[in-house]
Parts: sequence; structure tokens; C-alpha cells
Amino acid sequence: MGKGARKKGPGKGGKRKVRDVFVARPFEGLAAEPELIALREFVPSATAPLPVKDAGDRTVTLASVLPVAAAAMVRADNGEVLIGMQVQTRSSDVSRDLGRALRWALNAEPGQVLSVPDTTSEPQPGERLQDLLEPDAELDVELHSDFGWWLGEDTEPTGEVAMSLERANAAIMPTERVRPGAYWTLAGERAHLRWVWPTEENKLLKGLARLSAAGELSLGEGSRYAGSFRAHGLLVPVWDLDPEAHAREWDEPAEQFAARLDKALESLDDEPLNAEERRARDGLIGRQLTLR
Repeated sequence: MGKGARKKGPGKGGKRKVRDVFVARPFEGLAAEPELIALREFVPSATAPLPVKDAGDRTVTLASVLPVAAAAMVRADNGEVLIGMQVQTRSSDVSRDLGRALRWALNAEPGQVLSVPDTTSEPQPGERLQDLLEPDAELDVELHSDFGWWLGEDTEPTGEVAMSLERANAAIMPTERVRPGAYWTLAGERAHLRWVWPTEENKLLKGLARLSAAGELSLGEGSRYAGSFRAHGLLVPVWDLDPEAHAREWDEPAEQFAARLDKALESLDDEPLNAEERRARDGLIGRQLTLR
């Protein structure tokens, strides 16, 4: 039999292949986009009430990471739904993964755990976070110094959960929220500020370049602009900070920087970059790292 005769066409028993399209900016359209990215990528221990449209009387909490990096779970004691941001597997659309985990959890029984997100089913309408959340709602993030919130009241960890809790607590670095999407972290003898900025990458680079050329890219004395990385479609500028300074000491400098950057971004509509600013932009591009 020739090759042509052996090939199966549509409807001849062959399984239809689903095209999985990569979504570079999965949280676009949500006001909480910067916080979602921060919780997904670098905030160690945090929770936030999740503004779900049709949760009924269910309490839904978004978490940076759950025991054994689970995708979702329902507390056995009170039925609270917990959705994990930091998981071990992902599809081409992180928003869809999280939407599926949320759908599962809202229909699950107390005590049930979704170990890994569903990344293989055929995409269905209404599965993404954008379909399930209030789009204009911000996240009220609460940071924790450990992962004790994993456990219910008067509950002692055992087995795999106990081991996961011990490992997770040991890995936590001191972290403080300076502004929405902006987090101070003390990493050993060094401190950093990572700031997820909700502006299209090209435009943000131009705004940063304008500030760089004007000598206004730092957060003041004791700070140095270190570079940036990409995460889920947005650029995340990073500053090295004086480790002796408390996180709260950067509140005002960060506010002042935000005002400078907003002004620089607005000016781009009428004033294109000059030669010096274009050179500054090229330098900033050279200091980028792609994380996701």
C-alpha cells in the first residue's frame, strides 16, 4: 500500500490536533496584572482575597504558593478555596491554567486538592481569569513571614506537608510591599526592589531611557538601577538598594520615581527620544534578562 493510501484524513479515525497558542501577556486587561505577576514570580509567602464574579458565599483566596506547589485546594475545616500561583507545570496560557484551577476548586469538596493544573484539555470559553474575575479590582496582598497560614487552626503538619512547610519556610527571604507590584527583598547581604510596571514594554523602555539620560533613574542615595527582566509580557525594573535601610525608607523615593516616570511616559506623545535618550535606551536593552 502506498503512502497516500495509508494516510488518514479528517474524519478517518485521526484525533484532531488542538493548536495551543502562546499568550505572552496572560493577565492583560486585569487591574491586578502587576500583583498577579509578582505573586507568580518572586513574592515568597503572600495571600490575597480573589475578586471572583460568581463565587456565591465561597471565600476564595489567591496564594503565592500552596503545600507541595498544588494548583488549588479546599480547606477541610471551613471550605475556603485556595488558588496557588507558583506551580510546577504550565501551558501556553497561564491565565487559562489559573481559570481552570479556580473552576475546579469552586466545584470541589472540602479537603480536596488539585495537585497540578490542567494544561492539556482543549481550551473552552470562559476559562481564563479575565472571564472569572472583576476586571477593575485590585488585589489586597498580605505578606507572611512564614507559611504557617497553610494550616488550619490547631492543626499540626505531618508527612509530606510537614516536609514541604519546613523547606518553604527555610527559603523565605524578608520581603515588603512598597507599592502595588513593587516589592523590596533582602537577599543575604544585598537588598533589591523589583517593580512590575503595567506599561507596554517599548513605551516603558523609552520612559526609562528619558529618565536615564536626565540622571533620574535611581531611587536616590543608596540605590542603583540594576537592570530589568521580562515576566509574562511586562518589563520589571530592578534596583539594588542599601541593605542597611529599612524597606519603609523607600516608600517616598518610590512615589517620587513613579511621578517622574509617569511624566516621562506622557511626554513621549509629543517629544520623541533624542539621540542621547536613544543611546540610553540601547544601554537599558543590553541590561535585560528574560525570565518568562
